[in-house]
Amino acid sequence: MRKDLLTNTMQPKKDLVRIVVNKEKEVSVDPTGKMPGRGAYVSLEPEKIAAAQKSGILERSLGAKIEASFYDELFQYVDHQKARKELFGDK
Repeated sequence: MRKDLLTNTMQPKKDLVRIVVNKEKEVSVDPTGKMPGRGAYVSLEPEKIAAAQKSGILERSLGAKIEASFYDELFQYVDHQKARKELFGDK
């Protein structure tokens, strides 16, 4: 179980995606959950991520500037994960 930064609720790790910032202040999606750096877990809901982009909560939590292109990458990852769940079920 991990705490979702966007909803402030505890959820299974498989229902969340980890966002990580490394020492060079580079922000990336961490699909394995094992990349080094400070991480934050967010839900796989596009509307929650859009709200996070608008409010800047990820930037404050990770202490790094997040470019709009990163949010595009995050939206693509979330869409892919949702499609996988629909295709293969909840594994």
